[in-house]
Amino acid sequence: MRRTVLAGLVAVALGLTGLAGCSDDSGANSANPPAAASSGAGTGVTGTVNVFAAASLTESFTKIGQAFEAANPGSKVTFNYAGSSALATQINQGAPADVFASAAPANMKTVTDAGNASGEPTTFAKNQLVIAVAPGNPKGIKGLADLAKPGIKVALCAEQVPCGAAAKTALTAANVKLTPVTLEQDVKAALSKLTLGEVDAALVYRTDAHAAARDVDDVEFPESAGAINSYPIVVLKNAPNAAGAKAFVAYVLSDKGKGVLADAGFQAP
Repeated sequence: MRRTVLAGLVAVALGLTGLAGCSDDSGANSANPPAAASSGAGTGVTGTVNVFAAASLTESFTKIGQAFEAANPGSKVTFNYAGSSALATQINQGAPADVFASAAPANMKTVTDAGNASGEPTTFAKNQLVIAVAPGNPKGIKGLADLAKPGIKVALCAEQVPCGAAAKTALTAANVKLTPVTLEQDVKAALSKLTLGEVDAALVYRTDAHAAARDVDDVEFPESAGAINSYPIVVLKNAPNAAGAKAFVAYVLSDKGKGVLADAGFQAP
């Protein structure tokens, strides 16, 4: 009998301890947020953030996306890189996207004018053109005037693309008229014509020449200072993951995001 009573008391004590433990766990989950969400390392957002970004942002935004995912476990950033004009058209036609980062205000304006932006865009970087040439500059190109010389093959971006609009501004300022052998829909495509040996030079952004430094040299020219492109970013109105979109934009604008952009050669806004 004494053993039976003792066993019963032990069982009751263990049961009360278990209830107390359950009560503590429940209180911790409801009163305290996850460490990742409250530590400042991340925002606690999850799910996929679909970012439409100008092609010239490929390297820097890919790095920012990886850092954002590391800071926000459970999140994933996917990118659609292309010419800003093409991206704006896709967004206005209903393509599902959370964030739009354009290489020029003009292309962003087509999205805001259509009512597809949530709030006002924020300029987060600036970029400047250079003349990309083959390593060692075998054609001896020193400025825009050299691009118009007989036998020099040049790749430009199409005028509706920000890098093409900037190139037109710079060429007009230099009073240089040339006929490119190709007009590309984004700056990466223009640069690829050079790296493939199909042209002698390409007007591209400084950041793209920087990213391809092993394969190209770059020539600075003074007229580029009058054709600097500003890069705006915005959360889209019908963003499937609005919380993730806001968090990603905030990360781009943070010191960590600015550091990645500066390392890539972008100028501060």
